[in-house]
Amino acid sequence: MQKSENKKQNNPPKASIKRNTFFDEEIFGTAYDQKIVKRFGKYLKPFKKQIIYAIIAVIFFSISSVLLPLIVKYTIDSALIENNTVDKIFVFCIAAFFVGILINFISGYLQEMIIGKVGEKVLIDLRRSMFEHLQRVSLSFMDKTEVGRMMSRLQGDVAALQEFLHTITIGIGDLLLIIGIIFALFFLDWKLAIMMVGVIPVLLLVRILWLPYARRAFLKSRVTASIVSGALSENINGVRAVQGLTREKVNYSLFDVLAHDNLKAQNKATRYSVIMMPIVDTLTGISLSVITIGGGLLITNGSLQIGTLVAFILYVQRFFDPIRALTMHYSVFQRAMASGERIFEIIDVPVDVKDKRGAKKLTNIDGSIIFNNVTFGYVENQPVLKNISFNIDPGETVALVGPTGSGKTSITSLTHRFYDVWDGEIIIGGKDIRSVTQKSLGENVGMVLQEPFLFTGSILDNIKYSHTKATRADVVEASKAVGAHDFIMKLPNTYDTLLEQRGSNISLGQRQLLSFARAIVADTKILILDEATASIDSYTEMLIQRALAKLLQNRTGMVIAHRLATIRGADRIIVLQEGKIIETGNHDELVSLGGLYSKMYSLNYSSFDDIPDELIKSASIELNEETT
Repeated sequence: MQKSENKKQNNPPKASIKRNTFFDEEIFGTAYDQKIVKRFGKYLKPFKKQIIYAIIAVIFFSISSVLLPLIVKYTIDSALIENNTVDKIFVFCIAAFFVGILINFISGYLQEMIIGKVGEKVLIDLRRSMFEHLQRVSLSFMDKTEVGRMMSRLQGDVAALQEFLHTITIGIGDLLLIIGIIFALFFLDWKLAIMMVGVIPVLLLVRILWLPYARRAFLKSRVTASIVSGALSENINGVRAVQGLTREKVNYSLFDVLAHDNLKAQNKATRYSVIMMPIVDTLTGISLSVITIGGGLLITNGSLQIGTLVAFILYVQRFFDPIRALTMHYSVFQRAMASGERIFEIIDVPVDVKDKRGAKKLTNIDGSIIFNNVTFGYVENQPVLKNISFNIDPGETVALVGPTGSGKTSITSLTHRFYDVWDGEIIIGGKDIRSVTQKSLGENVGMVLQEPFLFTGSILDNIKYSHTKATRADVVEASKAVGAHDFIMKLPNTYDTLLEQRGSNISLGQRQLLSFARAIVADTKILILDEATASIDSYTEMLIQRALAKLLQNRTGMVIAHRLATIRGADRIIVLQEGKIIETGNHDELVSLGGLYSKMYSLNYSSFDDIPDELIKSASIELNEETT
C-alpha cells in the first residue's frame, strides 16, 4: 500500500457533528431560517403542482370568506328597498350567497385534502432519508448516540415539519383574510373601520408581553416531559433489575418527583396557552360593542345602512380568528425551524467509513486475513490497538483471548470494517479492505455476536435474514446442521413461528442456535464469533460446540471467548494485553509456556470430560424442549 494512504489514517476521525446540539432540548428556534426552509423546499419540489393548487384553493377560500359579509350587506339592503318588496337584486344576492358558501366549502376542503396528502408524502420522504442515512453512518457516531432519545426526537421533529407545512399554507390564507377584511372595512365605512382597527395595537402589545413568558413555559414543559419519558423508558427496560433489587418504592418516589415537576410545568404552560383566548375574545367583544354603538348612532343619523352594520359585525367576528391563529402559527414556525435544524443535522452526519472511488468488489477470496502494523482507538491519542500484526491462513481457526479491554472486539470490528484503522492495513483475500466495497466485504465476513439479535418476524425470516433468496430447504438444512431443527419443530408453527421482541419467547441458547443457522445460510468465507457462548450455561455450551464445529467447517474463523475451554481446539491462539500481542501458539504450547494464557486457563478452567453421560443426555433433552 502507498504510504500516503497510511498517513491519512494516522489520526482518528474528527467529531461527526460540528456542534454538540444533537440532543439539545431546544424547542424553539428563529421564526424563519432561510437555510432550513431551502432544504425543506427540496422535499416539496416533487409536489410543486399540488402546492400551487392548494395555494389557489386558499386564495379562493379567503376571497369567498371576505365576500360573504358583503353579500349579506347587499341582500339586507336590497330587501329593505321599496317597503320590503323582494326584487331581482335580492334574488341575485341570495343566489350569490349560496354560491359563495359552496365555493368556500369546496376550496376549504381542497386545501386541507391536498396539504394533508402532500404533508404525509413529505413526512415519508424525510423518514426514508433519515433511515437510509442512519443505516450507513459509521459506528463511531452510533457509539456516542443515545438511540432511544434520538428516535423519540426524530419522530417529534418530523411531525413538527409536517405541521409547519400545513400551518404555512393556512397562515397564507389567514394573512390574505386579514388584508381582505381590512380593505372591505374601509370600503364600507372608513369611520367604523378606524374604530375596529384601533384594537390591533393593543393586541400586538399583549402578544409582545406574552411571548417570552409563554416560550419559557412551553420549553420547560417539553423538557420535563422528555425527562419523564426517559425515566419511564429506563424503568420499563430495566424492570427485571428493579424487581430483583426491590427498588420499586424508591423508583416510584423518584418518578413521582419528576412527574410532579412535569405537572407543574404543564399547568403553567397551559395557563399561558389559554390566556390569549379570553384576551382575544375580550377584544372581540369590545370591538363589537364599539361597532354596534357607533354604527347605531350613524344609522340614526341616516349616514349608515343597516346592511353595512351587519357586515361590520360579521367582519369583526371573522377578523380576530386569523389573528389568534397567526399568534399560534408563530410558535409552530419556531418549533419547525428548530426541528428542521436537528433533522438535517442528522441527515448531514458525515459517513466516516465509506467506499473510496474505484472500490472493487471482493470476490473469490481464499479467506486469509493479515493485520499489518495496525493502530486504532476510539478516542484521540488513546489507542486501543498498538502496532498489531498477525496472519490467519485460509481455513484456519484463530482464537483471541485476553483481559477485558485488551482489544479483542476491536480486532473483529476492524476486520468487518466497522471502523477505519488509524495506521497500518488489514488485508483480506490479498486486498486492503479500504480498497473494496463494504457490501462485498460484508458478503464475505460474517459475525455471530455474544447476544444474538433476532428481529420481529418468523424464525424462517430470521435465519435467512442476510440471504433473503435462501429457500426453506436451505434454512432447514442449516438448522439441522447446528442442532436447532428439533426445537423449532416443537414450536406451535415450526419455522413460521413469530418471534417476539428480540426473540424473547425462546431461550437464550435457542436464540444463539438460530444465529448460528443464520451464519450458515449466509455462507461467508470468514466467520467471526464474538463471545458467542459467553451467556450460555456449560451444558448448553457443550451442545453448541457441535454447531460451532459445523459452522467453522471450510471457513476461516476468528473466535473470541472468555471460556477458554471453548477455544482449546483452535488451530492457534493469540493472547492480547493492553492492545499488544504477548503470546501466540496452540493450547498446549501456551499452557506449557506458563505465561498469561496459562494463568487465565488455571483460573477459569472448565471441561466436560468429567460430566456423567446421564447429565449430558438430560441437558440435550432440556435444550431441545425449552421454550419461554
